[in-house]
Amino acid sequence: MIHTLGIDVGSSAIKAVAMKLDDQGGGGTLAASHVNKIRKRSVKDVVLQVVERVLQEGGLSREDITYIATTGEGEMVDFRNGHFYSMTSHARGALFLSSSVRAVMDVGALHARVMLMDSRSKVLDHRMTSQCASGSGQFLENISRYLGVAVEDIGRLSLEADKPEMVSSICAVLSETDVINMVSRGVSTPNILKGIHLSIGKRLINLLRMVKAEGDVLVTGGLAQDAGLLAVLQSLALELGLKVRIAAHPQSVLAGAIGAALWGGYRYTKLKMKEAEV
Repeated sequence: MIHTLGIDVGSSAIKAVAMKLDDQGGGGTLAASHVNKIRKRSVKDVVLQVVERVLQEGGLSREDITYIATTGEGEMVDFRNGHFYSMTSHARGALFLSSSVRAVMDVGALHARVMLMDSRSKVLDHRMTSQCASGSGQFLENISRYLGVAVEDIGRLSLEADKPEMVSSICAVLSETDVINMVSRGVSTPNILKGIHLSIGKRLINLLRMVKAEGDVLVTGGLAQDAGLLAVLQSLALELGLKVRIAAHPQSVLAGAIGAALWGGYRYTKLKMKEAEV
C-alpha cells in the first residue's frame, strides 16, 4: 500500500488530496482532502497550509507520502516529485469520480474548457474559452459581490428566476456594465443571475458541440456545485438535441488534485519497475 499526494494550484484556490493506492499504483481510495481560497495571500503559504491539513486529516506524515504530484500552476511547489498537465489530471480525476464519464467540463476562475476522453481518461480533443471572456467563475463571483449575494446562494437564486436577462458581451468589463444597468432598471437578482448562467452556459455548450461529446459529462472546477448553472447547461443541451447527460459530483472540485495523485502513483510504480529491471 502506498500513499500519494495530489495538489491542484488554481488561480483562486488550492485543492489537495491524499490517495491510498495498492502497490501497483491502482485501486485508489480518497484518504483526505482540503480546499482553501488564496485570497491575496502567498500561494506557497496556502499550499503548505492545505498540505498540512490534508496530512493531519488523513493521519499521515510527510514520510508516509510516496509521491507528491502537482497540477495547474503547481510548478511553483518546490517539494513536488512530479507535475502533470491540468487537462490530463482533470480527465483522470473525473474518471475516478464517475467511471461512465466521457467528457469533462472544467469551469475555473479565469477560463472554462471541455475535454473529450476515452474510457482510460486519454484526452482525445479539447476546446477552451479565452481568459478575457465573462464566462468564468471569477466574473460570477464579482457580480455576486456587487449584488450582495453569497456565492453559495447564487445557484438557488438563479433557479427562482422567471424572466432572465442575458448579458450582451463576452467582455467581463462590459458585462459588468450590463449588470449595473439591469440593477438600475429594477431587474431582480434571480433574473440577473440566471441571465449570466445562460450567457456562460451557451459558451460551454458550444464547446461541447465542438468536441462532439456524447454520454456522461462531468462538470469540475469552482462552478461545479452551482445548481443554477447545471440546470441551465442540461436545459440548453436538451434544446439543442445533444446526446449528453451533464452532472457534477460532490467532490468535483477535487478532480484535478485526485487525477494528479493517481498519475503520481502510476509514475512511481513505473519508475520502481524500471529500477528493478536494472
